[in-house]
This record gives sequence, C-alpha cells and structure tokens, in this order.
Amino acid sequence: MLDIRLVVGPERSDTLVLPVRNDDGTDAPAAPIPTAVTLPDELTAEATALASVAALTGRAGEAQVTLRPPGAPLRLVLLGVGAGTEADWRAAGAALARTVPDETRVTVALPADAPPTAVRGLVEGVLLASYRFRLTDSGHTPALAEVELAVTDPQRYAGAVDTARTTARMTRFARDLTNMPSSVKSPEWFAGQVAAAAADLPDLDLRVWQPDELAEAGFGGVLAVGGGSARGPRMVELGWHPAGATTHVVLVGKGITFDTGGISIKPVSAMKLMRKDMAGAAAVVAATVGAAALRLPVRVTTLAPLAENMLSGSAFRPGDVVRHYGGRTSETTNSDAEGRLVLADALAYAVDRLAPDVLVDLATLTGANAVALGSRTAALYSDHDGLAGALVAAAAEAGEQAWRMPLVEDYVEYLGSDLADYYSAPARGAGSVVAALFLREFAGDLRDRWVHLDMSAPSWSSAADGELTRGATGWGVRALLRWLATLG
Repeated sequence: MLDIRLVVGPERSDTLVLPVRNDDGTDAPAAPIPTAVTLPDELTAEATALASVAALTGRAGEAQVTLRPPGAPLRLVLLGVGAGTEADWRAAGAALARTVPDETRVTVALPADAPPTAVRGLVEGVLLASYRFRLTDSGHTPALAEVELAVTDPQRYAGAVDTARTTARMTRFARDLTNMPSSVKSPEWFAGQVAAAAADLPDLDLRVWQPDELAEAGFGGVLAVGGGSARGPRMVELGWHPAGATTHVVLVGKGITFDTGGISIKPVSAMKLMRKDMAGAAAVVAATVGAAALRLPVRVTTLAPLAENMLSGSAFRPGDVVRHYGGRTSETTNSDAEGRLVLADALAYAVDRLAPDVLVDLATLTGANAVALGSRTAALYSDHDGLAGALVAAAAEAGEQAWRMPLVEDYVEYLGSDLADYYSAPARGAGSVVAALFLREFAGDLRDRWVHLDMSAPSWSSAADGELTRGATGWGVRALLRWLATLG
C-alpha cells in the first residue's frame, strides 16, 4: 500500500496537484483553490490560465495533467473536488490514483480551509483506487509509491490520515480474501489468514472451530453445506473486547469459499465468480480487525461460518432436513440456497451464547436484491428503525450504499414446512425478502435488534468505478467501521 505523508511545505516533487472548484455555481471555468502552502505567483497564474483554457468545471474527479518547462514541478495536475464534501474528495483521490499511476511521488497542495473529513476522503480514494490483485509477476503495476499532503498544521489531520489508512487497509484485506481463487481459498486457508491478521493485534481473541467441534455443538447447517467437500468446514470466532465498552455488537458473515450450488448445481456462467461467496465473512472479519486497530470503544464479536458447497456423494440433498444449532430444523428445498443455512447456525449461536446488544449479518445471499437495487446498493432488512437508519447513514458517509427493504409479514407463512420448522428457500415470495424472514427466525429474542444486509451485487465490480477497482470491492468494511465508531 502506498505511503501517505503530511508535510508542512512541499518537498521537491516532479508532480504537483492543485485542487480546483467552481465557487459561484455558474458556468464559469473552475479555478485553483488557495492552498495552505505558498506557491510562486507565476505558478498560480499558470494554473488559473490552464483551468480556463481547459474549461474545467471543477466536478469531483475531473483531472487535467499539464507538462511544464524544465524546473519544478515538471507536471501540474488540476484536480476537481466538486463542492468539497468528503465524498467529493474521495472521488478526487480515486481520480488522482488513476491519473498519475506511473509517477513515483506526487504532492497535493491542500486548501488552507480543508477540514479533516476532506483529507480522510482524499486518502481513502487514493488508497482504494490504487489497489491491485494479481497472482503473477508479469504485467504492469502502478509505480506510485508516495503521496505528500502539503498543509500548514499536520497534527490537525494526523487522525484523519490514520483512520483513512486503516479503513483502506482493512478494505483491501477483505478484497484480497474475496479475490483469492478458491483453489487456494479453503475454509482452513481463510481461517489461517484471519489468524495471521489477528496476530498483529494481541488484544484480539480468536477461536477457530474445527469440524468435530462444530459437530459436537450441533452446527447442522454448516456441516450440511460443507459435507460435500473434501475440505472440511470451519467457523471463525473473532473478538475485540476493549475495557469499559458498554455495547456489544455481534457481526455474522456468510463464508462460502466456493459455491457450486451442490446437487442443485449452478450453470457455468453463474459459477465462475463464486469465489466471492464469502465476501460477507471477509467484510465482518476485516471490520473487526479494523475496530481493534482503531481502538474503537465498542465490543465486537465476529462469527464467520466457513464451508465449501461442493457436489459429491456426501453432499446434502434437496428434501433433507437440517437440524441447526439450538435444535430448530429446516427442510432444504434447494442446495444452492446454502448461505442461509450456515448463517442460521451462527445467528442462533450468537443469541444463545454471546448475549449481544445488536446482531448484524452480511451475506452474498441472493441475486434478487440486484434486480431491485442494482450493482452498487445492498438491501437492508430490520424491524428496528433506529438501527436501520444508523447503518444506512453510516454506509452513505463511508461511500457505500444500502437501502432499507420491507420484511413483509404476509410472506412468513411461506416458510411453513410439513417436515420441519421451516422451508429454507420457499418457492413463493420475493427471494431476498423471504431469505431475510428465514434468518430472522434464528435471531430469537434479538429479532428486534437484528439487521440483515444482502450484499451480493455490491461485493463485486465488473470495472473500475470511482474508488472501486475491478473485482472484489470489500463492501461493508467501510460502512461497518463508520457505524461502529458511533457506538462508543
């Protein structure tokens, strides 16, 4: 990850970045914003003239690169920052990372009145958009290694830079986990990656449940889904328990390290990206490590039930009855609706053993949410207005999107099974809504303090888009960290 440094005055740099905006809201060209550091008059005049000639609007993410005569700097980048919101600065940071990937070091002369939120947005945008995931040494990789932020008072922005750096690092961790091909990414491998990350933070508590321990405790959903694979299931239980914390949040993330659909096998076109079916687990694990790194004053316990849904003679079948942790049963109607089975176990365990104040699960659960909300927005379900509103707001501030969907009570009857307590995936009803209703049954006494986020579509990006790069997005890490920071 590239280095971000706060400096009082710009050191000698071949590339100088000047933010521009249009302050009067007219069609007039944008102009450079007065910076916190003193620039030569001729350079300021040159930048103003260039902005006019290029007809820059100042919109967030607009960038214009100009070569200069020999001297310092050799390149001038005029970078639009829109209205100056955190989101605008995040877009500007992402654009900067893509505009100068071949420069070794750039200096950004920040406005004198830039708030810390602007710096946080800029740093997150640069770090997230510069992310690359490759399992080969060939091909082009960005050369950009250092970004200087020129300010008059580095101490004012140090906290914002540290928070942004940690948030970006944890998002990149979730992206790495999700992007990893499933030939490598078994449940055991995933648990090992969490252990390695937790080792750097001795205050984190980690338990990795082994298959025999899951069987002894009655995690029937995890065992059923993982039963068809030669690589057995696991469950990660990760805890950040700071002294004095008054709120305990349990996060649960779906961790299907590869999903063939099982006996209800997927077509190849739907199977090829199923390495991302553990993006919910990646997000909650990374958010918990991030909470510890940021020393957030809230107790967080994360559960990541991990399994590989494979097709074999030992795979579970449509029509099987699964006995979940705690004793409730579900009749399997479709082995490709496996995520809710592992989540049900983890939710029931959380209610029974962990006594949380709030219970939140993230899952790449259905494709149905993308039909309603598209590729950038997660579906949020909750009976608690305050929790739902707080998480939607935190996601928006963090640059992620969630939209509250209804838990339609008329659909509860669709869950009724003749053989078991519930159908796992009824044929009737809206797919995403009914899946959420099924999970709510396992939230027990915490159903009024439970939130479900169906985030399959926004967990992956098919192209570079703002701070997102092609592939895994790490969706949920930024939203969760933003929300957890409000609970101290």
